[in-house]
Amino acid sequence: MNIKNIMTGAAIGVLAASGAAHADVTLNALFMAQAAYSEDDIRNMTAEFEAANPGIKVNAELVPYEALHDKIVLSQSANGYDVVLYDVIWPAEFAQYQLLEDVTSRIDDKTRSGILDGAWTTVEYDGALYGMPWIADTKFLFYNKDMLKAAGFDNPPATWEELRAQAAAIKEKGIVDYPLVWSWSQSEAAICDYTTILSGMGGEFLDADGKPAFNTGGGLKALEYMVGTLDDGLTNPNSREYLEEDVRRVFSSGQAAFALNWGYMYNLANDPAESQVAGKVGIAPAPGTDGVSKASAVNGSMGLGIPTKSGHKEEAWKYIQFLTSQNVQDKFAKLSLPVWEASYSNPDVIKGQEPFVEAAKTSLAVMAPRPTMASYQEASSVLQEALQNAMLGSVKPADALNDAAETISDMQ
Repeated sequence: MNIKNIMTGAAIGVLAASGAAHADVTLNALFMAQAAYSEDDIRNMTAEFEAANPGIKVNAELVPYEALHDKIVLSQSANGYDVVLYDVIWPAEFAQYQLLEDVTSRIDDKTRSGILDGAWTTVEYDGALYGMPWIADTKFLFYNKDMLKAAGFDNPPATWEELRAQAAAIKEKGIVDYPLVWSWSQSEAAICDYTTILSGMGGEFLDADGKPAFNTGGGLKALEYMVGTLDDGLTNPNSREYLEEDVRRVFSSGQAAFALNWGYMYNLANDPAESQVAGKVGIAPAPGTDGVSKASAVNGSMGLGIPTKSGHKEEAWKYIQFLTSQNVQDKFAKLSLPVWEASYSNPDVIKGQEPFVEAAKTSLAVMAPRPTMASYQEASSVLQEALQNAMLGSVKPADALNDAAETISDMQ
């Protein structure tokens, strides 16, 4: 063999070895480290995906919800992620700045019809789909059965006024110092609680012309209700600093009779390893208002999408399809209920969490949206500050909301 052939053969060998070395694809995926699926759930799902797809590895990064939005936005300049978890409030912004792939053509009719209608609003904007629904969730009312019984109540409250009355009775009897606990820190968590109450009191964020309307009607009543429970000593004052995990901790330690939180809390609060009140925890749809609503709920759903700068879009879509498949969702349904309609008649999903599933049937059907606007993050920050100022007593609820409405109008 002459030197030319030797060199050619060596070059081919190097190229072949190089190709083999780079055959595996590594996906970078961004998730949330609170509520819904646990970190163990996500890592176990991912391990099953990798076992079924030996050519694909996944680096799963979990961050607090409060960091999720900015991580997604900032990563676009560095090709950071191939799959991202995002909130229902962000598609308008992400679509405007082309941060997520339009996957409308990838989703077949069978998938469209099999998933709950309301879940599609999580990933849809202006007629296009920017991912797959993954978490269908809202806030529920959790209650301590023993505390209600000790106060003489057989059933949880059906209206917001009943909640206030039951809390007052529980406090008066000395059963617990602060019957109510909420996630009212100056964050999106407070907006979700406010939206829940606003929806049940007949309020709206925006009017028919897209202008702020939360400073009137049910929106004003909702904030007055929140402030009133603080003034009456019914709400734990630390709620103004709490996020959802703080709420779970306080309720699970027996320091509250009622809590508003996402669905994931039901099984954790009834787990002896996680809770001092396991077996005593009930769940119901958030209350309604006489003559206005039977229940209240906020759309807290989340979807999985592919950043436009991902270099592995086919593999990313395969991973998303796996995570959002009915089989996987049914298997991991203890902290987050599936988005598939058929799952709600699956005995394996329902068993052991019948009250959770029953409450979800009502709540998921009445979820109220937060405003769909590209400047949502900025508008939310303004409203968060207004809520906080009112709850701290530095400004009256009406004045706080009027100022916020004026500022948000100027943004539009």
